[in-house]
Amino acid sequence: MTWSWEYLPSEERVIGGAPADFVAALEHRAAELVRAAEALYLDGAGYEGSGEPMRHLDVAGGFMTYYVVPRLELVAICQVTPPIA
Repeated sequence: MTWSWEYLPSEERVIGGAPADFVAALEHRAAELVRAAEALYLDGAGYEGSGEPMRHLDVAGGFMTYYVVPRLELVAICQVTPPIA
């Protein structure tokens, strides 16, 4: 298994209508979170502890809400708030 990130429940539901530059910054931060989680959970698929709590992260004037699921080797982005125009 390989670490990845995804929008949950769907890309359209999470980032639909968000400005392209915000989405690019958000996806860059998501890739950074994947690299950090991969380093922290060296054997994510074999992880037996409780999952991490939901977290918030500032991104390009907006923010995103995400959580890490070590056993699935997944960073799930579940809500974003783009910057106010």
